[in-house]
Amino acid sequence: MLTPSSLTRAAQRRLGLALRSRVAGDDAPERAARIWGAEGERWFTPEDPVWRVNADAAMFPGGIAALLLQSLHPLAMAGVAGHSGYKGDPWGRLQRTSHYLAVTTFGTVADAEQSIAVVRSVHRRVRGEFEGVPYAADDPHLLRWVHVAEVWSFLRAFQTYAAQPLTDEEADLYVRQSNTAASRLGARDLPESVAELEAALAGYRPELRITSAAREATRFMLLNPPVPVLVRPGYALIAAGGVALLPRWARVQLALPVFGPGVTVAAGAGSLSTALVRWGMAGLADRAPGAGPLDDDRTEESA
Repeated sequence: MLTPSSLTRAAQRRLGLALRSRVAGDDAPERAARIWGAEGERWFTPEDPVWRVNADAAMFPGGIAALLLQSLHPLAMAGVAGHSGYKGDPWGRLQRTSHYLAVTTFGTVADAEQSIAVVRSVHRRVRGEFEGVPYAADDPHLLRWVHVAEVWSFLRAFQTYAAQPLTDEEADLYVRQSNTAASRLGARDLPESVAELEAALAGYRPELRITSAAREATRFMLLNPPVPVLVRPGYALIAAGGVALLPRWARVQLALPVFGPGVTVAAGAGSLSTALVRWGMAGLADRAPGAGPLDDDRTEESA
């Protein structure tokens, strides 16, 4: 007999499965089993700040903020627009990115290093030119920008939407731990503290501007997202939460709300959507301990 509590649990599980399928792919249980089941040394533990941040539901709006912020570098955005195929296969790209983050955060050192080697080989083939300026995906300066924008966005999302934000000391450690994979990927001169992270972000500002490719990517993410109509209200909440995280100057460049009730509503949407994601993922009862939205259960056969 169905009861209100059983209906609630069923809805919670359906939400968790839908989120996992979108972010980690339909084969998430198999890939997660390889990550969590592999034996060997790991760079991090569940007590480490980078594990806590990357396992939290705040990664959802944080990821939106990171993509919007990263799009403001013309050369980085030219590489994405010209080589990633994000419009043709946006969910596939997201799933590959989430898997990379999961392996390099939660996986064994051997698996993490192998995943980094694969990405490095892909980066070596990404070359091009934008407005007469050559770019390369393995350029340490561009890799540093992508890393700085990503870490800044993830940390800001966690500190804004997580149930228990990091202390100042933990936040500094998070920044340092995030460098582990990025330095092996080829980024250099990486920030070692929150203060250095803020300084690094500010240092890139003279290079940042809106381009037609960035404007198109923003519209794609915020106005015409590749999600079914029934799912769009939930996605809109997450996206609004991501927009609310951005620095004021980034929202100005992207022609997004800066002042007024829209900003307040967006922040509230971020808190609500993160809470819903956290609730949905908690409905997957046999997820691995400490797993977050990037990868989850080891043994679930019926997903």
